[in-house]
Amino acid sequence: MINGGVAALVTAALSERVSARAPERRLVLVNPHNGERYDACFFANGRYRADGLAELNHAMRDWRTGATRKIDPGLLDLLVRVRDRLDVPPRKALKLVSGYRSPKTNRALHARSHGVASKSQHMLGKATDIAIPGVGLSHLRSAALSLRGGGVGYYPSDGFVHMDTGALRHWS
Repeated sequence: MINGGVAALVTAALSERVSARAPERRLVLVNPHNGERYDACFFANGRYRADGLAELNHAMRDWRTGATRKIDPGLLDLLVRVRDRLDVPPRKALKLVSGYRSPKTNRALHARSHGVASKSQHMLGKATDIAIPGVGLSHLRSAALSLRGGGVGYYPSDGFVHMDTGALRHWS
């Protein structure tokens, strides 16, 4: 029988090896509102990369006001999982319709549309609206629903699927 200290060291060493082999996580985003394109590796060698996270925080900023917020790394992971579920190559750009929304932007959108929640996950950096060129929105929605990562909203007439890391729910 191995004592607790030795078992912990063996487990830590194995974890480190597995983490070092963990695949890189990268997102390529294109914002149709301003034409900006970002290609950021946000996870490598078993840990999140501050430079990649910062780049994606900027990419997913409120494009109307320029305000930024820390984006939930779980949301970024969810986007990678959805992309992988759909067999989309890692270097293919996702169309970023909306990421973070400042309270000011959210209030304005909420006043114009019943489809915008007054306490939107977008204001917390936990939601995004995306499309993937060449992938049908119904397939994107199905992939997001199958992963059970949070909320999924289907907006075919607006050309995007909403995904967030909040409570598990879905709507059209």
